[in-house]
Amino acid sequence: MFGISLLGWVHTLSSLPAIPLAIYMLARYGRIVPWSKSGVVYLISMLIGAITVFPIAHNPASYVIGTATILLLLAGYGAGRISSFRRAGKYLETISLSLTVFLLMLPAITETLTRVPDGNPLVTELNSPILLGSQAALFVILIIGLTAQVIHLRRQNRLEAIDPPTKISA
Repeated sequence: MFGISLLGWVHTLSSLPAIPLAIYMLARYGRIVPWSKSGVVYLISMLIGAITVFPIAHNPASYVIGTATILLLLAGYGAGRISSFRRAGKYLETISLSLTVFLLMLPAITETLTRVPDGNPLVTELNSPILLGSQAALFVILIIGLTAQVIHLRRQNRLEAIDPPTKISA
């Protein structure tokens, strides 16, 4: 079905949970929250998807996207844990993880449009206006989303500078 191998199905099905998890976290928190329950499942789903792309990839762009995704996941999940980054860590974390969502959605849109409906896909060429328009729309959403996230983080940092949160000890 859809010309997908068994490993291709493993790749696809393991990556799918990351999409609703990303939507949920972006809608609820305005960013991917790395060490929340949703964030950990997102990490696992993304890592499986990124790693399994290497044996099934058919073009060089897939290798670039897989490698970039892994590196951005490492940066995003590691930045908040490095105390020397301070506030910059939150920015690096947010931007890196938002870029992983973009790198997830870019091939998801491309693969969906070039495979569905089965036997008569909406797009047959990679330079199709429908595909290029969809990819451009994703890029615009990324730029707008990153801008909104950075503005939100700056406002949050200003508020914390004025009224730092109190720590509750257990």
